[in-house]
Amino acid sequence: MLPLQIVVIGGGAAGFFGAIACAKVNPDAQVTLIEASRQPLAKVLISGGGRCNVTHACFDPGELVQNYPRGAKALRGAFTRFQAQDTVAWFAKHGVYLKTETDGRMFPVTNTSETIVECLIKAVATSGVKLRIGTPVTSVKRTSKDQGFDILLKSGETIKCDRLLLATGSSLAGYKIARELGHNIESPVPSLFTFNILDQKLRELAGVSVNSVQLRLSVGGKSQLQQTGPLLITHWGLSGPAVLKLSAWGARVLHESRYQATLLINWLPHLQQEQVRQQILAVKDEWGKKAIALHRGVDLPHRLWQYIIARAGITTEDRWAEISNKTLNLLVQELTQGQYLISGKGVFKEEFVTCGGVNLQEVNFKTMESKLVPGLYFAGEILDIDGVTGGFNFQSAWTTAYLAGNAMGTNTALCK
Repeated sequence: MLPLQIVVIGGGAAGFFGAIACAKVNPDAQVTLIEASRQPLAKVLISGGGRCNVTHACFDPGELVQNYPRGAKALRGAFTRFQAQDTVAWFAKHGVYLKTETDGRMFPVTNTSETIVECLIKAVATSGVKLRIGTPVTSVKRTSKDQGFDILLKSGETIKCDRLLLATGSSLAGYKIARELGHNIESPVPSLFTFNILDQKLRELAGVSVNSVQLRLSVGGKSQLQQTGPLLITHWGLSGPAVLKLSAWGARVLHESRYQATLLINWLPHLQQEQVRQQILAVKDEWGKKAIALHRGVDLPHRLWQYIIARAGITTEDRWAEISNKTLNLLVQELTQGQYLISGKGVFKEEFVTCGGVNLQEVNFKTMESKLVPGLYFAGEILDIDGVTGGFNFQSAWTTAYLAGNAMGTNTALCK
């Protein structure tokens, strides 16, 4: 009996992990991993600022799925079979230990993504997977008997296989292959991005950060979504975890509005609006003769306070005793629901994430096998799954790849 021929297209995190899992579960199978570029695992190398945010210290599948704007329902069962704790154990078994930072993100203790890249490359080599880099695929077709696949390479060579894993990320070439094989693709649009704000005075505060703000997104006059967390002011607008999470959950609605929207910012989310008002009144009573610009009375960075009072029409010379009730109301409004116009999107460093991809209804999440094409599997970002920042996108890649690899390597994986 001829050994099982298995091909994985895509030399990123999901492709490597799937190939390794497959080779381990079926050492007799001939597993080939194909990468179009000369540099496999390129995204892993630059992720997390060069440190690689491998996963997140969230070990309850029910809690873990709450970090996925798209794909949460499908991943719920998948995470019961392979989740963050399993990722930590897998890397430890391969000599790579992870550490947890205060916000839950997990990185290699070496603090360099090269550790993860080297681990995966070594694991591929020792498991007997054949790695082919610089090998672009032009098309994939079912064999005449529908019992396998013919993979046509740009070089003109054809590779035949019994089972195929597409782990091509957000590559248009990968979407094209999936579509030609009969799958529907949810239109890919950017996720995890920063907000451009056309306010020069705000941009002059670049570098100022606030530990916790509440953001609400309003598109077309309708309040859509909200997030609470740290915020960073940049030379183009706003960034930080709260913005990135909001951009992920609002990826489609923001795309549809051409990234034109209103952002409502509550700079003091731990207080009710009336509590803010009373706190401001108390400061006014106590510091009546003092300049408002110098005696803020709320826990905000000094430069940000000066910017906010200016938005309320207060000058640097104005004293607390001099402001009217109308001005005080404007100040409370700016502190609790100031309006900022989003005029476009920025990028989140080099970690470009998209939502969209293969329709999840067409995939069996127990095995990651296509429900439409027996022997075809999917893993990673080619699926319509995306998570917020913090290691969640890598975790969905590890999970889907592990399940796909194990299913491909077993004799019972093919649908009959």
